[in-house]
Amino acid sequence: MSLSSTHTNSLAAKTSTPAKALTPATALHAKPSANFDAKLLQTQQWLQSAARNFSPLKQASSLGAEDVVITDLINRLQLPIPVFVLDTGALHAETQALLEHLQAFSSTPVEVFQPQRSAVLNFVRHPGQAAIYRSPAERQACCQIRKIEPLGRALIGQRAWITGLRREQSNARADVQAIQADTQNGVALTKINPLVEWTWGDVWHYIATHGVDYNPLHDQFFPSIGCAPCTRAISLGEDFRAGRWWWEDASAKECGLHAPTSTSNPTHIPTAPKPAQPTGAAA
Repeated sequence: MSLSSTHTNSLAAKTSTPAKALTPATALHAKPSANFDAKLLQTQQWLQSAARNFSPLKQASSLGAEDVVITDLINRLQLPIPVFVLDTGALHAETQALLEHLQAFSSTPVEVFQPQRSAVLNFVRHPGQAAIYRSPAERQACCQIRKIEPLGRALIGQRAWITGLRREQSNARADVQAIQADTQNGVALTKINPLVEWTWGDVWHYIATHGVDYNPLHDQFFPSIGCAPCTRAISLGEDFRAGRWWWEDASAKECGLHAPTSTSNPTHIPTAPKPAQPTGAAA
C-alpha cells in the first residue's frame, strides 16, 4: 500500500494550531523539474536494484519531506526494505504524531531506535542539556548519544542503508552521489541516496501528486526538521538548513550521521559482499 491517505489534514490539525491559516507546503513548493518523470523512473530503478543486490538493507527516515517520499515509493513498489526512525527523545510533537501514523499505515515494517536512557540522563546531569548552545563539542556529544549510537544499532548486520540526501540541500552535500561507500561502527556499508538529483520542487510535486502525509511543520517554514531544541523555522532568503543548529558556524550544519564518504558510479548499483557480523549482533 502507499502512504497516501485522507489523514494528512487531521494530522496537522491535531499537532499544530497556527495563529492564522498558512499556505500548505505543497502549494508553495510543488514545482517539478522539466525532467521530473525521468528522475522518478531512475529513483524507482535504484530502489528496485538496491532491494535485489543489497539485502538486507534499511531506509533511514527522519520523517522529513524527502524521507516520506522514499517510504511511499518503497510501499508502492512493494519492496522488502524496512524503515527505521531514530527517536532521539527530543523530537517535535508533530514528528512523533507522524511516526505513529507511519507505523499504523505503512505496509513495510517501521522500526524505532532510541538512545540509551542512562547516557541521556548522564548528559542532562552534566554538562546539562543547555550545554548544546554553549559549545559545538557539547552539541556533538548530544548528537552522539541521541543519534549516532542508535544509528549504529539500527545498522547492525546491514549491507546498505538508504537516505534522503540531495545535492541541493547544502554546500556540504553538493558532491553527494547516488551510491557511496560508507562505514558505520567499523563495518563497510553502501549508502544509497535515490533522490540525490531531485530538487525541493520535485520532492513536493511528488508529495502533492500522491497525497503523501508529511510533517505539518513544513507548512510553518521548517524545511529541515531535527530535534526540537536544535531546529527553528527559516526566513525568506535563508539557506535550506539555516534553521538547524542556527547558533553555530554555517559550515558545520551536520550531526555526524552523514560524514563525508567516498563515491562510486552513481548510475550503477553493484553487488556488494556481505559484511562481517559485528560482535554481539543478532544473527
